[in-house]
Amino acid sequence: MASKAPKGDPVQDAPQVGGPKHAAAGLPAIGHTLRIAQQQMGVKRTLLTLLSVNQKDGFDCPGCAWPEPDHRHAAEFCENGAKAVAEEATLRRVTPEFFAAHPVSDLATRSGYWLGQQGRLTHPVYLPEGGTRYEPVSWERAFDIVAEELAALGSPDEALFYTSGRTSNEAAFLYQLFARQLGTNNLPDCSNMCHESSGSALNETIGIGKGSVHLEDLYKADLIIVAGQNPGTNHPRMLSALEKAKANGAKIVSVNPLPEAGLEKFKNPQTPQGMLKGAALTDLFLQIRIGGDQALFRLLNRLILETEGAVDEEFVREHTHGYEEFVAAAKAADWDETLAATGLTRTEIEQALGMVLDSKRTIVCWAMGLTQHKHSVPTIREVVNFLLLRGNIGRPGAGVCPVRGHSNVQGDRTMGIFERPAPAFLDALEKEFGFAPPREHGYDTVEAIRALRDGRAKVFFAMGGNFVSASPDTEVTEAAMRRARLTVHVSTKLNRSHAVTGARALILPTLGRTERDLQVGPNGKSTEQFVTVEDSMGMVHASRGRLEPASAHLLSEPAIVCRLARRVLGAANSVPWEEFEKDYATVRDRIARVVPGFEDFNARVAHPGGFALPHAPRDERRFPTRTGKANFTAAPVEYPELPAGRLLLQTLRSHDQYNTTIYGLDDRYRGIRNGRRVVLVNPEDARRLKLADGSYVDLVSEWRDGVERRAPGFRVVHYPTARGCAAAYYPETNVLVPLDATADTSNTPASKSVVVRLEQSATD
Repeated sequence: MASKAPKGDPVQDAPQVGGPKHAAAGLPAIGHTLRIAQQQMGVKRTLLTLLSVNQKDGFDCPGCAWPEPDHRHAAEFCENGAKAVAEEATLRRVTPEFFAAHPVSDLATRSGYWLGQQGRLTHPVYLPEGGTRYEPVSWERAFDIVAEELAALGSPDEALFYTSGRTSNEAAFLYQLFARQLGTNNLPDCSNMCHESSGSALNETIGIGKGSVHLEDLYKADLIIVAGQNPGTNHPRMLSALEKAKANGAKIVSVNPLPEAGLEKFKNPQTPQGMLKGAALTDLFLQIRIGGDQALFRLLNRLILETEGAVDEEFVREHTHGYEEFVAAAKAADWDETLAATGLTRTEIEQALGMVLDSKRTIVCWAMGLTQHKHSVPTIREVVNFLLLRGNIGRPGAGVCPVRGHSNVQGDRTMGIFERPAPAFLDALEKEFGFAPPREHGYDTVEAIRALRDGRAKVFFAMGGNFVSASPDTEVTEAAMRRARLTVHVSTKLNRSHAVTGARALILPTLGRTERDLQVGPNGKSTEQFVTVEDSMGMVHASRGRLEPASAHLLSEPAIVCRLARRVLGAANSVPWEEFEKDYATVRDRIARVVPGFEDFNARVAHPGGFALPHAPRDERRFPTRTGKANFTAAPVEYPELPAGRLLLQTLRSHDQYNTTIYGLDDRYRGIRNGRRVVLVNPEDARRLKLADGSYVDLVSEWRDGVERRAPGFRVVHYPTARGCAAAYYPETNVLVPLDATADTSNTPASKSVVVRLEQSATD
């Protein structure tokens, strides 16, 4: 059922389908990496660029936030990291002539894949009210336009300042400083859509909303539980760490509705043995039903409590609070309910328990498979209960390990990108810069969409990212964006958000991680600048681009913020914006005085490899919670209940994808080629629902608001997913996720548990 696509835009709903793979990386990964890199960059540029990725004197990969080891391979990157670098360092260009040839109405018909393949943006462009095409605009005029719209607002809270995880620490700090000087805490970011549930649960239970392990802890662990996560596609360098952990004697339990090739076997492309033989990683695969993780950990906790000598009583007594209430809740865990919620067998759970009891040092890693459900926060709290019971926080080789998806998403939050800032952070800003920051909480991502929809927000400014494609409830989100007076996107490449505009729109092109950043200092000489990032495990290090910029008309993110601030706030503003633009070291000096853990920032980041931020639970077994101890929690067990004839859908990435950026149309490990509109369904469920393999269906989500949300034309693929569960790629299925279907406490979209019915497509 191939549909028509605009000229040059490949059809994506007629894939070729084969069986899933059972190993990741190896020769195919090398071949695919080199092919994509050479297509985008050419041979010489490929070598120059890839050999600088994640090196101590190079640039941080713009992809995932997985940390680098101290001793690094010459090729310290993965296949998907290389794709991210290739698309940023591409030789392809999107010039003013491109926009003259493609009105916004044409861009709106194009796929995200086609838009991204056009190349790097070279000039700032402007869509005037009533206009049909973006047209070139000077930087000065662009800043004037933003200033005009901000000045026309009835309140600073009618402006939204969104941030993506690719933004550096320096740019993020300046961005939040500008927003707060303007007078708003409306600083939604991509964390709101992914790991906000982790932060909510960890702040309450251990006092810090970050993971408590370093990379070296994985190498020391006896047991690593990987739950709701696909490292082989989303952060492939994690597979090298798991391989090393296995070689050191660790056992690995994978908890996931889908079997993932990377967790089955890893063929390390950096070693001859790895290429030829590979390493089996998973010792026990628990193929859990979507959303059953809280029930699983609750029952494991009950069984630990019932095992003599299994609880670390000294740790519990000295370092925890709320134990009695937790015990009462855990003892109520029911075998039958757990088996129904998880789809697992009693034997599988008992086997997992045996591995838990044999381990003195346990780490639990997780990603969006745990964070994007209504009950995500209680689920992660239950994971923390599980670790606290046996003293597995503040011990080498043990702890919580939420694996962040985007390069500096954790650093952005550390720098103050947060709609609900801590009073202590605002106090520090006020003391350092001499102004009174707003104290009222701002809008997160979901609230920002509601505000645009309802007319409470009128200006949307995005520092990176692809907000429209990343957000839930696509039709609602797009309609909300079109109600804005002005939409502004600081970007390196085209994406769907550029085609969904307010009455006026700007695209401001910026330097990428791969490019040299030269700023003219007070002496008139150009000085090369660098920026910093924080990885998923709290390590802060420098990132230095090496390539010449894609265009002479690009500005760095810090420069864009500083010039905008001077135009909006006035040149006489007390914050030295001009100084900050010319020398990022001056920004780091201020960060050092505002953000705890960054003392002597410039000196410490000069050390090759950077430095570790303090983490009291890990470093001292000190828990900065309201009780002064690690908090056990008790909550009712929740899991999605499925009406008859329905499936529970999770949205996920393909292997040729990073977040909303589509590098290609294949999902090699799942056997999908040349297409993305597929829905993976267990064969038994498919037979029960009379869905033949290769038939075409519309996905229709059902939620309590009674609104029908439909994603048409998906090819059914019989696939070994858990019973009652289905999977399909985003952003194509974001249309099915209701805006108001969010996690309790964190307000994260519940994109991993969407109740759907599958209807035969009208054109099948």
